[in-house]
Amino acid sequence: MQNPFENAMTQLDGAAKALDLGTKVKILYKPKRILKAEIPVIMDNKKTKKFKAFRVQYNDVRGPFKGGIRFHQQVDLNEVKALSFWMTIKTAAVNIPMGGGKGGIIVNPKKLSQNELEKLSRGYIKAFYKYLGPKKDVPAPDVNTNSQIMDWMVDEYSKLTGKKQLGVITGKSLKNGGSLGRATATADGGFFVLQQVVKKLKIKPKETKVAIQGFGNAGSNIVHLLYHAGFKIVAVSDSQTTVVDSSTKGFDFHTIEKIKKSKGRVDICECHKNNCNCQDHYHVSPQKIVELPCDILVLAALENQITKENVNKVKAKIILELANGPITPDADCELFGSQKIVIPDVLANAGGVTVSYFEWLQNIKKQKWSKSEVRKKLKKIMIDAYDEICQTAKNHKTDLRTGAFITALKRICK
Repeated sequence: MQNPFENAMTQLDGAAKALDLGTKVKILYKPKRILKAEIPVIMDNKKTKKFKAFRVQYNDVRGPFKGGIRFHQQVDLNEVKALSFWMTIKTAAVNIPMGGGKGGIIVNPKKLSQNELEKLSRGYIKAFYKYLGPKKDVPAPDVNTNSQIMDWMVDEYSKLTGKKQLGVITGKSLKNGGSLGRATATADGGFFVLQQVVKKLKIKPKETKVAIQGFGNAGSNIVHLLYHAGFKIVAVSDSQTTVVDSSTKGFDFHTIEKIKKSKGRVDICECHKNNCNCQDHYHVSPQKIVELPCDILVLAALENQITKENVNKVKAKIILELANGPITPDADCELFGSQKIVIPDVLANAGGVTVSYFEWLQNIKKQKWSKSEVRKKLKKIMIDAYDEICQTAKNHKTDLRTGAFITALKRICK
C-alpha cells in the first residue's frame, strides 16, 4: 500500500513547479501541529482499553483548521497527515476562509456498544479540546462518524469549557445546530461539478453508463442523483461486492437502496445467493469495479483504488473522485496521458467541507438557512471553483488536479 502522505507531497511538487512562489510554499511540506493521545475507555466488561488517536492541524493561514474525524481500524498518522493536507488545498481551491486539519482513532466502531462509542467520542474531545474552538479548529464527521457522535463531542466541549459553543464542530444533528443539506453535501457538490463537465462535453445522460465504487453516504447519494438525472447505472459496489448490470436497462437506485438496507450489501435481487436464477446481473469483487466498461466512474470508497498496477485496465472516460486520494500520482499521470478526465478530490468532494463552513457560519451568526438556500449557495461555489480551475489548467496546459492545486497554492501563499 502506497504512503498517502508521500502521494500528497508528490502532488504538491507538481503544482509548485508550475509556480514561482519561492520559500512561501515550504510551509506546506509539513503540518503546523501533530497531536497524539491514548484515550482510555472503561468498556462494558469493566476493563479499561486504550485507543490511539490523532489530530493533525496542517495549515490555518486562511482560517481555522477544518477537517473530519474518522473512526477506523486502519487509521494511521500518514493517512491523517495526507487528509489534513488535502483539506488545506480543498478549502483554498473552492475559496472558503478555512484551513485544513484531520483527525482519527484506530478502532473498529462496529465492535463497540453505543455506550462505549459515546465514551470514546467524549474521550477524543477531552484529549484535544484545548486545541479546538470555533476560531481555532473545527472538526466534523468522516468515515464511521456521524451527527450523533458530533453531538456528543460538542456537548463534551461545552462541559469542559463551561460555555456552549455550537460552532466548534460541524455535522451536528439539526436539533443541535446542524445545517440542512449537510447529509447530502459531498454528493451534491460532486454532482454539480460533473454536470458542468457533462454539459461542456455535450454528453447525453440517457446514453451514458456510470459505475459507482462505494455505497456509503457520498456513494449512495450520488447514485440517487445520477439515477434521477437520467444516467444509466451499470455497476455499484460496497466493501463486500460489486453488482454489475448485464442487461441494457441499467439499475433502479431505489431497488439497490432497499436491498442494501435489508441484506446489508448492494444487490439488485432479493433471491437467496445459492438459488438466484436472475439473468440481468452478476457479481464481481469490490476492487474490480474500476476496470468495468463504463463512461463515468465515480470513486466514493477509500484511498489508492487506481494504481500503476490497474490503471491500464480503466475504461471510463471520466472519473469523479468523491473519496480522498483514490488515484495514486503515477496512475494519475497515465490517465492524463491517455486523455481521460479526472475530476480531482480537492474539487469533487469539496461540497462536504463547504456546507460544513455554512453550518459554522450559521452557528456563529445565529442563523438558520433553508435547504434550498444551502443548495443554491453550494452550487454557485462549486461551479465558480470548477470554472476557475478549468481555466487555470488550460492556461498551464495541465490536468484539473494540478489546476486545482495551483489555484489553491496561489491563495494560500498570498
